[in-house]
Amino acid sequence: MAERLEGLLGTEEVAGYLGVGQVTVYRWCREGSLPCVKIGRRWRVRRGALEKFVRKSERSETLTGRLRDFIEVPDNVMAVAQNRALQHRLDASFFRVGEARGGTLVKYHREAEGMPTVDELRGELSRNGLEVGRLEAEGTLRFVTEGGEPGERLGEVRRLAAEEGGEGRSVWADFDWEDDLDLEAVLEEQRAFTGLVEDSRLVVKTAVLEGALDGWPGETQRRAQVMHAGTVWLSESGLALSRVTPPPAL
Repeated sequence: MAERLEGLLGTEEVAGYLGVGQVTVYRWCREGSLPCVKIGRRWRVRRGALEKFVRKSERSETLTGRLRDFIEVPDNVMAVAQNRALQHRLDASFFRVGEARGGTLVKYHREAEGMPTVDELRGELSRNGLEVGRLEAEGTLRFVTEGGEPGERLGEVRRLAAEEGGEGRSVWADFDWEDDLDLEAVLEEQRAFTGLVEDSRLVVKTAVLEGALDGWPGETQRRAQVMHAGTVWLSESGLALSRVTPPPAL
């Protein structure tokens, strides 16, 4: 029995080993995704169970795991979701990857008819596994209400990337393309983002609903995709990840 107890880890040790918050370990224990034993009022994790949990995560069996393997620093990806619920799942997983890599997380949003409010966004991200309250309290997660022209995003993100980059942190910026956007304006903005990302520690995810994308001319859809380094496409039937690569030599 003594030998077996020596193989037990506390939640604080597990959190430090994995680089996550202790609250995350508690949630994994309650959900049963990380096998634990409760001794008194404290959770304990067997070393073997933790190693198995890590191996399972390394196989990228979750959306967060798949994005972790796909997204780089820096990066510039376009995310297409079949519906709003799946878009929120993508947002939460994107930020969980950013949190694990020690980044500053920024969710940009516009107050417009049909768009989620800040409180609704907080609720959806929390329901999808992101510890919103803790991250906001730590100053790691910020919600920014946008105003003015879409092109103003570039200056704000450039300032934030320079500020956080000076501290050695990456910035994970999450934007949404709304239904009533000016396509040429946002494509021009995206072209500028591509240049900004290349020499930074900036990760930009720009999300669009599948229904809105279907309304774009085919040429515009293709231009939007190749302006990004990668594309994430999430539907009820599955997840597709792709990278844009330079044209092959003759």
